[in-house]
Amino acid sequence: MRTVPVALGDRSYDVVVGPGARQSLADLVARCRPDARRVAVVTQPGIPVTVETGLEQSVHLVPDGESAKSLGTVEELCRAFARAGLSRSDLVVAVGGGVVTDLAGFAAATYQRGISYINVATSLLAQVDAAIGGKTGVNIPEGKNLVGAFWQPAAVVCDTDVLATLPAREWSCGRGEMAKYAFLGGVLGDNGAPNVSLLDLPIEEQVASCVAIKAAVVAADEREGDRRMLLNYGHTLAHALEAASFAPDHPVDLRHGEAVAIGLVYAAMLAEHLGRITSEQVDVHRQVVGGFDLSADLPEGLDHRELLGFMARDKKAHHDLTFVLDGPAGVEVVKGVDEMAVLATLSAMADASRPGGGASPGGHS
Repeated sequence: MRTVPVALGDRSYDVVVGPGARQSLADLVARCRPDARRVAVVTQPGIPVTVETGLEQSVHLVPDGESAKSLGTVEELCRAFARAGLSRSDLVVAVGGGVVTDLAGFAAATYQRGISYINVATSLLAQVDAAIGGKTGVNIPEGKNLVGAFWQPAAVVCDTDVLATLPAREWSCGRGEMAKYAFLGGVLGDNGAPNVSLLDLPIEEQVASCVAIKAAVVAADEREGDRRMLLNYGHTLAHALEAASFAPDHPVDLRHGEAVAIGLVYAAMLAEHLGRITSEQVDVHRQVVGGFDLSADLPEGLDHRELLGFMARDKKAHHDLTFVLDGPAGVEVVKGVDEMAVLATLSAMADASRPGGGASPGGHS
């Protein structure tokens, strides 16, 4: 069992990683809120994971899928908490993947102006990324995660035993975030080369390594003033792809990590277009994404202007187009990117994604 601390002063907490980690939940509940009497467990119908909190607990189900991340679902949860008699001294326990932890965390942040919550992460994506760091929120038609709050959990439990039953696409979803962390290892002072050896480690070490990187970044910049934005590497296009998919007749069918994989290669191509990196470094991005068994192909049938609009509304942006891009100093935040460069790179990526493609964005203006 590994314990990774997230050092945030009086809001510090532990991430417990390893097989059987959820058996520690009752002890964590007692330690985090010794005065609590009730726990509201938030989960989804298809999650075959039960938990024992040691207190009177009620179970509250939220729908499956990204469409569940709505203000309406948060209202339903908060009303259910009230009917269950939750007070400010009680807890919410989220049992599930990123959708559940985002929803339950945001509901906990707003119910009675904030009550404690613990994440029991049951997907690879949640264990390596979504459940850690206190970013909670929901989607609106104008974009992904545009309504939310920073609300740190009291603890996070990553029981790697529960990953054995994950479908293949859920593994892909988590590996997209792991590919991101392969590039962000340099944030902690490594030589900047991608760390693809993650996949050679036991699963609990893979998870703990990603958690340690995120914990260090969050501890240095809790509310995304600058450095924490690096955790959005590959996410600007990824979130735009996901936002575009909210339309019922849209051709995109991507899980979050699959979209991040595409976004990582896109960010590399944009960096090359801007003269920040070489084509060889773009190839490294493709190789790393491929090493995690992910595709870097841009789906067909996308409206590039629509994607541009979603990217302009990204949470990093300040009335401009802001990206996290590789460069001579490594991965960093780049503001004020020209929209023609963004569109040209989208066109180049679409060309490269077609059979027989392979275009570089360098020749576009």
